Amino acid sequence: MSVERSYQATGGSVVGDRTLGQHLASRLVELGVTEFFAVPGDFNLVLLDQMIKEPKLRMINTCNELNAGYAADGYARERGIACCVVTYTVGGLSLLNAIAGANSENLPVICITGGINSNDKGTNHILHHTIGRFDNPDQEIEAFRPFVCYAVQIFSLEDAHEQIDHAIATAVREQKPCYINICCNLAGMAHPSFATIPVPFSITPRHTNARSLEAAVAAAAAFLNKAVKPVLVGGVKLRAAHAKPQFKELADASRYAVAIMPNAKGFFPESYKRFIGIYWGQVSTPFCAETVEASDAYLFAGPIFNDYTSVGYSLLLKEEKMIKVDVSRVTIGGRQSYGCIAMPDFLSALAKAIKPNETCFENYQRMFIPMGERPKAAPNSALQTHTLFKHVQSLLTPEHAVVAETGDSWFNCLKLKLPDGCGFEFQCQYGSIGWSVGATLGYAIALAGKQRVVACIGDGSFQLTAQDVATMIRYGQNPIIFLINNGGYTIEVEIHDGPYNVIKNWDYVGLVKALHNGEGKLFAIQAKTEEELVAALQEAEQHPDSVVFIEVVTHKDDCSRELLEWGSRVATANSRPPNPQ
Repeated sequence: MSVERSYQATGGSVVGDRTLGQHLASRLVELGVTEFFAVPGDFNLVLLDQMIKEPKLRMINTCNELNAGYAADGYARERGIACCVVTYTVGGLSLLNAIAGANSENLPVICITGGINSNDKGTNHILHHTIGRFDNPDQEIEAFRPFVCYAVQIFSLEDAHEQIDHAIATAVREQKPCYINICCNLAGMAHPSFATIPVPFSITPRHTNARSLEAAVAAAAAFLNKAVKPVLVGGVKLRAAHAKPQFKELADASRYAVAIMPNAKGFFPESYKRFIGIYWGQVSTPFCAETVEASDAYLFAGPIFNDYTSVGYSLLLKEEKMIKVDVSRVTIGGRQSYGCIAMPDFLSALAKAIKPNETCFENYQRMFIPMGERPKAAPNSALQTHTLFKHVQSLLTPEHAVVAETGDSWFNCLKLKLPDGCGFEFQCQYGSIGWSVGATLGYAIALAGKQRVVACIGDGSFQLTAQDVATMIRYGQNPIIFLINNGGYTIEVEIHDGPYNVIKNWDYVGLVKALHNGEGKLFAIQAKTEEELVAALQEAEQHPDSVVFIEVVTHKDDCSRELLEWGSRVATANSRPPNPQ
């Protein structure tokens, strides 16, 4: 549902008998949030009491605050907004890493912490869950400020209504997390402004300046229409701008070849006639980079060019050939810049001004040669990663959605051909290992049974956040988790190897069975050969309502060609000597 509109509650009487916590819960429901992720602590217990009184809102208890944040990240990717609730400082600072990741991915997560008693503000009281300094009760909000679009502490009932609404509206408009700290003694108190029919909740969307749009479209159309072989490339900010339909509209109208950047996989149908693959420099899908970089004009919609997406700053792109479309700005040829333009408006208007041109796609077709199949493994030989992903590919349908953990799963999952409608998520900008366990939980809950999540997670990443597989079981989720056990941090090995990249092996199947502990639904098995993997997948089909956990054992040096190339280039970028003083 769209959250960029006004909200008007209906029914009930205008009586000031609702509490601050109930008001906050109702605002979340108005935005389409039906679950929030929480870890209890003494400063947020009354707040949780009030929030769970809302019948349309369910609390999901995660095992720790970091995973609550990761789960909210995953939830926001599907629902467009999410919420997590933790306690003051010890909970908030544990959550902060996940909120930084949500910020980097342009995800509006409403981050709520229970705060100190309002009477302690401005006193010399030394409080628990702090570093023991009486002169700094604002330490948590100061830690959050760089990582959220708006941060507020609620110390008064009189302005709580406005403060909460402003924080949430800012998060929705900016597509970034916000932070709300609520004093523990206020959460259960009523106020007339928290009436059964509250003041209408209004979110002002980004507006486009009509004259700026007209000038930008004219300049962009002239730039592209004179090109011989222009190409379109979609980026990750298509989601934050709510511009995926308009990007497809432009692709239809222009008839250009279309590529997507790695962190935008799943944003554009891969069955599309003129889709040429993932553009990721030297680790692009076959012939995609050659096609994009040889073009004389390329339009990038919503890109992020960092050291990861640029493969250590090695992309062969020229600014003078590029139209870069950001969430609210268009830059042409690195020189002409037009502001106050919403990306959907620009893409849709440009689609009406563009001349169709299939030259780039025709060139791609002439040089494209499908990659040969890998040789078939000998019977009962050790399982190889490419064999695993051959079976993952066969598993996928429009009823699935893929989550790829940071590591070689990035590269192997990006090579999957997604059926139309199959979702895909990974965290490319922040790249926090361990993200996928919580994100799988939140994404699965947000999907509400529409699709089944398939998660590919390396063993090193899994060891950081494994415990919330228990939460998946507890709340009846049914993801299929492929745990790739190769004995270490393979992505780091390929950037810079050392003894620190070797981890202690676990009995992963035994671990998740212990987390299950006879409650809920779980199917867990290990596979060391292709035959065992096939048998495991066949047996897993009998458990459609369970968490399916398949540990896949591979060699420690078994990784994709793309990771080898990418790792060496990122290592080169990391090791550049200091510039001369």
